[in-house]
Amino acid sequence: MSESAVKHTLLGGKLHVYRRENSSQWQASAYLAGKNHRVSTKTDSLAHAKVVAEDWYLGLRGKHAAGELKSEKTFRHAAGVFESEYEIITEGERSPAYVRGHKDRLRLHLNPFFGSLPLSKITSGAVQEYRVHRRRSAAPPARSTLHHELVTLRQVLKTAVRHGWLDHLPDTTAPYKTAGKISHRAWFEPEEYQQLYRATRARSQDKKNHRRNAWAQLHDYVLFMANTGLRPDEAALLEYRDVKIVDDRDSGERILEISVRGKRGVGYCKSTRGAVRPFERLVERNDPQPLDRLFPARQTKLLNTVLGEIGLKTDREGQPRTAYSLRHTYICMRLIEGADIYQVAKNCRTSVEMIEKFYAAHIKTRLNASAINTRRTARG
Repeated sequence: MSESAVKHTLLGGKLHVYRRENSSQWQASAYLAGKNHRVSTKTDSLAHAKVVAEDWYLGLRGKHAAGELKSEKTFRHAAGVFESEYEIITEGERSPAYVRGHKDRLRLHLNPFFGSLPLSKITSGAVQEYRVHRRRSAAPPARSTLHHELVTLRQVLKTAVRHGWLDHLPDTTAPYKTAGKISHRAWFEPEEYQQLYRATRARSQDKKNHRRNAWAQLHDYVLFMANTGLRPDEAALLEYRDVKIVDDRDSGERILEISVRGKRGVGYCKSTRGAVRPFERLVERNDPQPLDRLFPARQTKLLNTVLGEIGLKTDREGQPRTAYSLRHTYICMRLIEGADIYQVAKNCRTSVEMIEKFYAAHIKTRLNASAINTRRTARG
């Protein structure tokens, strides 16, 4: 917990009143019965805070004298238990990067703020104080970043409940929150996708281009991603040994079977036939070893260059297009072609709910006009 230089000592050093950095309210702290105790005075008035702090301290002294001041686990203790349990229990189900994200959020933000607090003091109000504290920091986090921090916080509190250190979970939802607008994911409509891969192909075949090889890699990356639906981080981890060309029994086509390693651990993907030839070209061009990465270099810069040159950097709603848009394109294309939404979700390692929420709104061609435009015959 970060304390600023603004600090006052009361009752001969037994009680301290201080103000956290980026907070207007005064806090009180005291050492009693072998541990530190802290509380918010809920006021920005120093005079009032001193009165509240002294009343609180005298109350603590009374509880201690009556034997009611029990030793309580702190947030830092519960966080340590959560870290050790989570890594072991989710091994193989969550990627190392995902697990590391929880550890980083605890180390950088949650433990400095909540670490020394007894678990019973982490109330809905304390969580709201944390939100305000983060928003007022020198570099306020993005909404999604703060959301991930609160997910980690909730996981620690769940650990405390399971071990009997906390009676119930406090409400961690944001107050005053209005329903957010659903931003549909940027993708390439069929004509735009053709425009993109024709542009990358032309640059890869231009003999005057001294970066032909890099453009060839990008061209195969675009085709590979739009025919597999992989996330960019999944593609970045992909090794040649993870990909096999097979004759699919169900479709009768040559496709790729891919072992995918990403944020949800190991999953599996079956490509369309359009991914086979790009993969074969990658093998021919790079003469790889089984442990080599398919795409060892990031494709972001060249992709942004070509998107800017052909006027496809944003979609019609102004949403920026990135490598992720190729995954969105794969999902939308499959839905346009009438694929089963459950099978698409399973193949993309996501949920039907996510697809319906973020993708299906794009698919105007799936609407049945004959059903929409049915007319009843008017009675005479």
